[in-house]
Amino acid sequence: MKSFLLKGGCLAAAAVLGACAPVNPPLYYWGDYQNTLYLHHQDGVTDYSAQVSSIESILSQAEAQGKSVPPGLHAHLGMLYFNTGREIEAREQFAMERNLFPESAHFVEQILHEQPETAQ
Repeated sequence: MKSFLLKGGCLAAAAVLGACAPVNPPLYYWGDYQNTLYLHHQDGVTDYSAQVSSIESILSQAEAQGKSVPPGLHAHLGMLYFNTGREIEAREQFAMERNLFPESAHFVEQILHEQPETAQ
């Protein structure tokens, strides 16, 4: 019986101490990005302006909270800008992506290489 109580007490103490462990905050601010990505990849969904608004909102919220956005968010917004004819803003977003995440430079250069330059 003592062994059972000792084990139970140790288990309870471990649970209490485990609950007090520090929780690491997320590295990036994701906002509603998961839902935006889901909508982007649905067949036949081409409401780019709504997706642009959603991602711009995520960027604003992250900036207001002093948090970083995840890799790919600026590139995604850049692609949406290209899709809506906003080439200058698209190129700015790809430059941000490359500056924030240097490992994406090859991807960004490939995308920009494939985009025809148009005058705005």
